[in-house]
Amino acid sequence: MYSRCLFTGVFLGVLLIHSCRARKWDYEPISLTSTTSDPSQLKVEAKIDRIGRGDFAISANVEWKYPTDESTTIEAVVYRSSSGAEADYKLLPWSIPKQPFYDYLDSYYKDVIMKNFKHCSNIPQFEGKFQPPWPVQTYVIDKCVLGEGEGLPEVAPPGFYKIICNFTGTDQPSWGFVAIFKLTTKMF
Repeated sequence: MYSRCLFTGVFLGVLLIHSCRARKWDYEPISLTSTTSDPSQLKVEAKIDRIGRGDFAISANVEWKYPTDESTTIEAVVYRSSSGAEADYKLLPWSIPKQPFYDYLDSYYKDVIMKNFKHCSNIPQFEGKFQPPWPVQTYVIDKCVLGEGEGLPEVAPPGFYKIICNFTGTDQPSWGFVAIFKLTTKMF
């Protein structure tokens, strides 16, 4: 009897600790679109893959053909809608303010993008501070599933989330993407 209670107590403790650190939401990608002002310098082909019943992944090929420099910037904003209607989206504080690309690499990219896409892409991985230049090559994201969402909020209200990300620079293409996800509360 005592061992059964001990086992149950340990099991519940492990479950509680795990649930405290894991994200409390699931997601479904709804749409993913990209734009570029010059496909000869940067071309993006992105899509949502259905990998099972109710399971989706993101795939993309990014042909990065231009050198980055100190003028290269990134900016991302996030909106939420409870209904998914375009007029219903409201700006959230979860954004990446317009900043130099190299500063972004040493912060959000390193803390979130590298951790969540290293298992399914050939994006650059580094430790410490990023050392330019950014490699000019084709980047492949192959059926990426977010997993635990390291670096993302643990709790997010259910609804539709729109992420708009833009890259610009002097004598560089302006390009970006818009991703829409539907978030639902995770039960366990």
